[in-house]
Amino acid sequence: MTEPTTAAAPQPVAQPLTQPVTQIDIDQRVLDLYDEYCHGGIDRREFLRRASLVVGGLAMAQALLPRYALAQTISFTDTRIKAQYVPYPSPGGSSGQMRGCLVQPTGTGPFPAVLVVHENRGLNPCIEDVARRAAVEGFLALAPDGLFPVGGYPGNDDDGRTLQSGLDQARLRTDMLNGARFLKSHELSTGKLGATGFCWGGSTVNFLAVALGPDLQAGCRSTGRRPRPRACPASRPR
Repeated sequence: MTEPTTAAAPQPVAQPLTQPVTQIDIDQRVLDLYDEYCHGGIDRREFLRRASLVVGGLAMAQALLPRYALAQTISFTDTRIKAQYVPYPSPGGSSGQMRGCLVQPTGTGPFPAVLVVHENRGLNPCIEDVARRAAVEGFLALAPDGLFPVGGYPGNDDDGRTLQSGLDQARLRTDMLNGARFLKSHELSTGKLGATGFCWGGSTVNFLAVALGPDLQAGCRSTGRRPRPRACPASRPR
């Protein structure tokens, strides 16, 4: 009598990862480490080392690191805009002279203006792209480079963060304030001025709101410290 044979159960085949890691996939501990890294609490090596202690954490950490070339949405040479780097005077700032990326829509203008303030690492490609996006939407946009007095954005965020932390912060904010005044009075501006900023730039938008008062028609911050109440006695909750 022939014994019945049993086939071996098929083994699962590991499938290659074809989908990008998204924020919902990332462990909160890795997100917290990335936040600490972005704000200068730890360097990249330490960020990756600690993230690797979480199961799958190294892949999560690498997914969080910026890839500016892939993330660009509007090219510098896009026909809908005209982008250029322009100098502007900055009395009381880091060096008395500043530079920024000025982007206008095609056309003769004038246009409503928006100042785009970078994070704690200088004018990187992401912030320049935000300025170009604003121009596509019909705004005259200026993205100042706070690192211009020390040679400009160095090409990577880690060195940019180190350079920016070494600047006198009051003078750096003055450079942004002078950028706002330069933009508001620009010949292509209607005189209506808004400002948006990210991280360090978010707190700078709050500073500009206090410093400029009614000369700033709108401000939008993406994170960043709030101004101290005594700095803006005329403000009230809305």
